[in-house]
Amino acid sequence: MSVPPLQLPTIQNWSCHNCSGCCRQHLIEITDEERQRILGQQWTTNDGVSDGPVVVPHRSSMWKKTWRLAHASDGSCIFLDGQGLCRIHAKFGEAAKPLACRIYPYAFHPSGKKVTVSLRFSCPSVVANLGKAVSENRDELKEIEQLVVPENAAAIPPPRINRREQLDWPDTLKIVHALEEVITDEDGGSVVERLFRALFVAGLVDQAQFALIRGARLGDLLEILSEAAAAEEIPDTEQPAGVIRMQFRLLVAHYARKDTVADLDAGFAGRWRLLRAATRFASGRGVATPLQDCFQEVPFESMEQSFGEFPAEFEKILTRYLRVKLQGLHFCGPAYYGIPLVEGFQSLALIVPAMCWIARWLAASDGRTIWTTEDLSKAMTIADHHHGYSPVFGSGGFRRRVNMLAKTEDLTRLLLWYAS
Repeated sequence: MSVPPLQLPTIQNWSCHNCSGCCRQHLIEITDEERQRILGQQWTTNDGVSDGPVVVPHRSSMWKKTWRLAHASDGSCIFLDGQGLCRIHAKFGEAAKPLACRIYPYAFHPSGKKVTVSLRFSCPSVVANLGKAVSENRDELKEIEQLVVPENAAAIPPPRINRREQLDWPDTLKIVHALEEVITDEDGGSVVERLFRALFVAGLVDQAQFALIRGARLGDLLEILSEAAAAEEIPDTEQPAGVIRMQFRLLVAHYARKDTVADLDAGFAGRWRLLRAATRFASGRGVATPLQDCFQEVPFESMEQSFGEFPAEFEKILTRYLRVKLQGLHFCGPAYYGIPLVEGFQSLALIVPAMCWIARWLAASDGRTIWTTEDLSKAMTIADHHHGYSPVFGSGGFRRRVNMLAKTEDLTRLLLWYAS
C-alpha cells in the first residue's frame, strides 16, 4: 500500500524506558485476528501468566463482539512482567503485540500530502524528552503507518476552521503554523503570555470571512493578526467568577481521574465514589476527594492560592507540548472528535489551567505551597492521558462549555489565574 510521507516532530525525543505506566492504565482493545493470534500463543502459568483467560470480552452488541487483553487484580496488563516488560514482546517479538501497544505513544494524523506524527504526553518519557530523536525512529514509524493510515489518507479533507468556514490543506496549515509561531516567539513573554496571544489570534481567525482571503492574502492577514496579538496587553490576573470555577473544577475532575480496568470494574461502589467526588467538586467546599493514589485530601481553597511562576524547565516542556500538539494536528479534526480548528485550539489551551490545578493539588498533597517541575510534569501526564481520548471531552456539553468560556473571556481568566 502506498502511504503519504511522514512529517515528524523534530523537537521531540522518545524511547521506551519501561516505566510500565501504559501497561497499568490503558485498556487494550484488540481485533479478532489479534485475539486468535494471542490465544494461539498458548500462554500458561509457566510463562508467568496467571491462571485464567488472557483475552476477555470488552463489549458486545447484536452486530459485533469486541475483545480486550485481560488484566491482573492490580489493574495491570496480564502480560506485564515484574521488570515492567511485555511478555508477548519478550517471547515473540514486537510485531506479535497488539497494534494499540505498538502505536503508543505515537498518533498519526493525515494532513493533505503528508501524515503528521504526534505523541501522547501521558508517557513520562515523552514529557521528559528522553531517548532518541523521533526522526531516528522513522523506519519503525513507517511500518506502523502502513498498518494504521488508510489508503485514502491524502483525500481526507482538512478540519473546518469553525462551524462556517473550511479552507484547503495549505491554507489550514498556514493558520496552524501562525499559532505555533506565536507560541514560540520568546519576545511575547512567558509561555502563558504567548498562549494568551495565540488565543487572541485564534479568536480573530474565528471572526474572519475567508471567501476572498486565500493563499497569499491569508498569509498577509495572519501576519497582521500576529502583530496585533504582540501589541495586546496582558490583562491583570483576576479570579474567575464562582460559577466559572465550579464548571472548571468539574472539568478538572475528569482530567484527574484514573480510569484503569480495575477502576472500571469496581461496579456500583466505584460509580458511587465518583458521584460523591463529583458532588464535592461541584460545591467546591471542604476538601477535594482524591481521585487516584497520588492525591491527598486538600482543601479546595488551597488550590486558589498562587503556587509561584513556572520553573524555567517547565516553560520549555509546556512550549514543546503545545508545539508537538500543533504540528501533529493533535487538537482538531479526526484527531480530536472532528472538532473545528479554532474550537480545538481553545480546548488545547484549556488543558493548561487544568494541569496547573492538578499540579497545585499534587504540591498541596505534599504539604507545599510552591510547585516544582516534577509536580507540573506529572500533572501533564495525568491530564494528557484523557485529552482527545476520553469521550466526555467530545460531548456536546463540554463543547458548549468551551465555547462559552472562550466567548466570555473566562478561558483567559482561568489560564492567567491558575498558571501562577
